Amino acid sequence: MGEPGPSSAHTVLHRPGADLRVTDLAALAGGDLQRMPVVLRLLLENIGRTMRGSEREQALSALRGWVGRRSSAAEIDVLPGRVLMHDTTSTPALVDIAAMRDAVAEAGGDPGVLSPLLPVQISVDHSLAVEEFGRADAPGRNLHHEIRRNRERYRFLKWAAASMDGVHINPPGTGIMHTINLEQLATVVTTEERDGVLWAVPDVMIGTDSHTPMINGLGVLGWGVGGLEAQTVMFGMPTTMRIPDVVGVRLTGSLPAGVLATDLALAVTHELRAMGVAGEFVEFHGPGVSTLTVGQRAVVANMAPEYGATTGYFPIDDHTLAYLRSTGRDAAHVDLVEAYARQMGLWFDPAATPAYTRTLEIDLAGLTTFAAGPRRPQDLLPLGQVPHALAQEPAPRLATGSALPDFPVAIASITSCTNTSDPALLVAAGLLARRARELGLVVPDWVKTSLAPGSPAAASYLSRAGLVEDLSFVGFDIVGFGCATCIGNSGPLTRTMDDALTGGYAAPVAVLSGNRNFPGRVHPDLDLGFLLSPPMVIAYALAGDARRDLTTEPVQVTAGGVPVHLDDLWPDAADVERVLASATDPADYARDFRAATQNKLWAEIEAPTSDLYPWEETSTILRRPPFAAPSQGSLLGSYRAHPLLVLGDDITTDHISPAGAIPADSAVADHLVERGEQRDDLNVFASRRGNWEVMVRGAFHNRSLHNYLAPDAPTAHTVHAGTGRILPIWKAAQQYAAAADSVVIIAGDRYGMGSSRDWAAKAQRLLGVRAVLATGFERIHRSNLIGMGILPLVISHEDYAVLRNIAPGDQLGIDAEPSALTPRSTITVDLRTPHGTAGTFSAQAAIDTDLEVRLLRDGGVIPTILNRVLPDRPDLSSRLPAAPPSPFT
Repeated sequence: MGEPGPSSAHTVLHRPGADLRVTDLAALAGGDLQRMPVVLRLLLENIGRTMRGSEREQALSALRGWVGRRSSAAEIDVLPGRVLMHDTTSTPALVDIAAMRDAVAEAGGDPGVLSPLLPVQISVDHSLAVEEFGRADAPGRNLHHEIRRNRERYRFLKWAAASMDGVHINPPGTGIMHTINLEQLATVVTTEERDGVLWAVPDVMIGTDSHTPMINGLGVLGWGVGGLEAQTVMFGMPTTMRIPDVVGVRLTGSLPAGVLATDLALAVTHELRAMGVAGEFVEFHGPGVSTLTVGQRAVVANMAPEYGATTGYFPIDDHTLAYLRSTGRDAAHVDLVEAYARQMGLWFDPAATPAYTRTLEIDLAGLTTFAAGPRRPQDLLPLGQVPHALAQEPAPRLATGSALPDFPVAIASITSCTNTSDPALLVAAGLLARRARELGLVVPDWVKTSLAPGSPAAASYLSRAGLVEDLSFVGFDIVGFGCATCIGNSGPLTRTMDDALTGGYAAPVAVLSGNRNFPGRVHPDLDLGFLLSPPMVIAYALAGDARRDLTTEPVQVTAGGVPVHLDDLWPDAADVERVLASATDPADYARDFRAATQNKLWAEIEAPTSDLYPWEETSTILRRPPFAAPSQGSLLGSYRAHPLLVLGDDITTDHISPAGAIPADSAVADHLVERGEQRDDLNVFASRRGNWEVMVRGAFHNRSLHNYLAPDAPTAHTVHAGTGRILPIWKAAQQYAAAADSVVIIAGDRYGMGSSRDWAAKAQRLLGVRAVLATGFERIHRSNLIGMGILPLVISHEDYAVLRNIAPGDQLGIDAEPSALTPRSTITVDLRTPHGTAGTFSAQAAIDTDLEVRLLRDGGVIPTILNRVLPDRPDLSSRLPAAPPSPFT
């Protein structure tokens, strides 16, 4: 890429004992540093330090010239310093690498060449299920269930760590990846050696989870990517992006008493989703930022995917340093962070007014207590409006003698990194539980309760505060340290609630402190859910009735007949601060994390040590995937295609590739039972992401999904145009493939919102989908589609209104020749009915960069990686074997 940049691009940071080289940001900015949003300063530093030659100068010039403008077409390359993954996104990525190693070995090459070139941290946090609750020994019992069910997959992860350089596993029980990142991994500023010289550089990272931006609350620039994009970065390729638009959110005032970080996060989510910030960077500024702790900032930053942004960045300031000290970071390192940020122009100035693309102002003092729901995180409700929202839902039929309300609280869970990584929120929940205990209030027996903190340190400070017993009294015993209910591992409902569902005389509701409440996400049988702060989750659990207005009605009535209102239970902010000051100990974080890593059950799992993974033909967990070979050709071209599915707005990755429990009455269950599994112990879809045969059968298995092509079809079914038969989606795809017929998917706004899971794209590739036509795409899923060679096409709302009424037998003609494809190019599409052409319209290729064009021409990430890691062996690339046979491709 040319020669390094000029020496004027760096300067010196003087530190006790050593001088460190640093990028001269002021020189690179050319006098515009103070006008730049901080996130662009961090990108400028990365480009100046890592890019070379003419591309570097072009990128620097474009970045300097774009401050405050909108919709840049200029591309930049960013080289992150590390990658963060969890067990259910790392498994499919590592399965791909294992299969690519096989392909290289079969062609006579060295499989060891396929090892990551930068550090990869994997946290096993997405497989904890709430099987046991309401008992002190629940964590150990749930951990036992987890390892029993996932032993083979964990064996595979241990093999990957042993056979691939730079891969490290944080075992089950050590916490949630984003909390671990905050408390253990993030450095804010780090050092690296380049050409024999020690540099101080910002901690810039990516993660294969959409909530990776939580680390933005600590002043670290990080964002979520799909597993496919992460694979390219792991093997030394930069992440390529358009220069992002940066939306500035100016915060003023301070939060009123009783209003919590959760309420702010929900308000921000509502405002920014309404504004439309998909794919943009968001940065918080203004005097209100200085009133928020890192714990509070992290809650807001965590929900960046819910408001649609790539980041939710808070710059470095005194609160950053205080957090580092409070979690036991070395004093000399904290001093380095401050010195570096001040010298580099990265230190937060509450009076600064950088040039943002667009701006939004939020007065913290004007906020109140909120809920979000009942189906989307952006649907904000003042607490008193929750009953009104539920009144719009169909009422269940009455059951004679039932004690259940119409909308009973089925699940009440303090869950997710979002709201359990801030100790103040857990202490507030504990103090509310203490007051309820003092009044003798108990949770109704139909409510399933759970507390799953993101960090083992939470158990220490809650215990030191004496709050563990109070939480236990109201049913909120700790059930483990992992994602649990937030990711859909909520376990079985109570028997009372199961009976009510079977009888149809209740519409059960989940209340949780998580980040998503899409229908079926928390539990496959629950369509309604509200996002709330941790203390509010306990309040609703005590009420047991989601339609009760907790702003006016009592939460409960004591045994003595005294009504207890929310104000009687709500903790005072001063009490929360007092308890925090006496209960927290910086030594907890490293000590408790180390103790959690000494997991005896994990240590007993023996793993292979060979360069090649020994696949087992009888496995229902791990199967060599058919697409992990360079012979998978490009899907581009000119062709006619049948619609496989026609879908509406807000199709989430949970709709496309569910993560929760595998329904016992599904075709997926039948497939597994035929191979020896027990129908009552099938685990969750996420645990099977190493088995493509399971995942393709589970594609679009969500009972809330509406397919306009076959509106009355059962779950995960569609109509096959050639026969007119209603078939499971995967069987219809088989028949199209057998006839060499192409298929596409049609959808509305925000296609692919939610999690970063690459299986939402992989499943579509295996179903034969060549293109997705939608009125809008969420950023990470768009990237994953391209990573699997599928062309995302943006269509107008007017054209979508026509296509939504497409009939079986109609076809779309798509002209997408590889040679003509460029970023944001126009693609001609025509609608053809059995009677002839019904109209022609234009779509825009949702492609941002030249690298994405290359990926589509190559057929996806995997052939591109193989060409990248074997540049000196063109003969080997030509001899790489074809993929294993698949009935879907």
